[in-house]
Amino acid sequence: MGEQEGRALTMVKGSLVRHPAVVGAGAAALAALLGLNAVAFVRGLDSPWLLGCVIIADMLVIGVGIIVAARQVLLAENRSAASAERLDRIVDSAMDAVITVDEQQRIVLFNRAAEQVFGVRREAMLGAPLDRLLPARFRGAHRGHVDAFGHTGITSRRMGDVTTLWALRPGSGDEFPIEASISQAVESGKRYYTVILRDITVRKQAEDALRQSQRDLRELSARVLEAREEEKAHIARELHDELGQLLTALKMDLGWLRERLPPELDERAREMGSLLDRTVTATRRISADLRPMMLDDLGLADAAAWLVDDFAKRSGVACRADLPTELQDISKAVGTAVYRAIQESLTNIARHAGAKNAWVRVAVEDGALQVEVEDDGRGIAPEDLAKARSLGLKGMRERIAFLGGVLEIGRAPRGGTRVRLRVPLQGLAEPVA
Repeated sequence: MGEQEGRALTMVKGSLVRHPAVVGAGAAALAALLGLNAVAFVRGLDSPWLLGCVIIADMLVIGVGIIVAARQVLLAENRSAASAERLDRIVDSAMDAVITVDEQQRIVLFNRAAEQVFGVRREAMLGAPLDRLLPARFRGAHRGHVDAFGHTGITSRRMGDVTTLWALRPGSGDEFPIEASISQAVESGKRYYTVILRDITVRKQAEDALRQSQRDLRELSARVLEAREEEKAHIARELHDELGQLLTALKMDLGWLRERLPPELDERAREMGSLLDRTVTATRRISADLRPMMLDDLGLADAAAWLVDDFAKRSGVACRADLPTELQDISKAVGTAVYRAIQESLTNIARHAGAKNAWVRVAVEDGALQVEVEDDGRGIAPEDLAKARSLGLKGMRERIAFLGGVLEIGRAPRGGTRVRLRVPLQGLAEPVA
């Protein structure tokens, strides 16, 4: 007979005892037996045969009752054993390691996945303290956390939401990262804690590699931007010094030449002088756009003030600036990054916002530089921020992030766009991702 057939037969037999007809017949038989007992008690020794029959019947009923009760106990034990076996198979087939400990944090359940994760046999761990699976530096704190969890009344929760959890392979002494959840249950007055965990070594290695790659890319981007700024400064200096001096000399020569030209060429000389003046102006503007000399000579406050005034003149947008008179203790990298952020923000306002007014605020708060650039234009859509060609915004964000700052772009209270950034005055000695 197979296991399933035997189990089905057991269930049929068990159900037969609980059938209403069987229960009714048993009740009627018991009532009749009680009646006979009453009659036998009344007549006593006058009817010894009746008394003997009643005693035999009582013994038979008691025996049958004992047999039925014993059978029910055996059936209950079989069902309990089958249920426990089924639960053991489920736990053993789980992909994650499952470990249960008692109130003394001694292991009472250790499934097959736990054997594979920790590299140790179940027989060696049952009854062992949970500390064997933890690095020594975490054992005291872990025991306290489990005890505290037992008094919270919470049935389950995730472990290690803030930090990475570490486990220990007893055989090799290797530590490895895990993620885990813990639950608690009370059985027969005793509290048990069950931890379900998985080894996340591969995932953490991938995350660390990705994080390192992002750091490397961010540092490379910062170095590229730094080299670009240096090249811009070099070109601006060449334009300002070399080309500016040559144009000035050319203007002086043209003035000397005009004094000696015949009157009929005076108009042409005047046009040449006007063209030369526009060239000088354009050269200065290009030089200032590349790298304003006042940013290096006078500092961020004066450079930002000049930038706001120049933006208002060129764009026709009324721009109000709230700038400190001077900004001290700001590193060159922070000054350049903030200047470029203001410049890029104002350029976007002029090109895309359709604004009539703009506001620029720069302040020092809690050891960090706070900058806000806002307009009352049409605003920027979220999809515009994700465009592949939004290199100005991406470069601005990367530049600020490399220095340990934060840049936010969103809707302004006045309806336009607001750019907010916060960056440490000296940036970061070692930038983090």
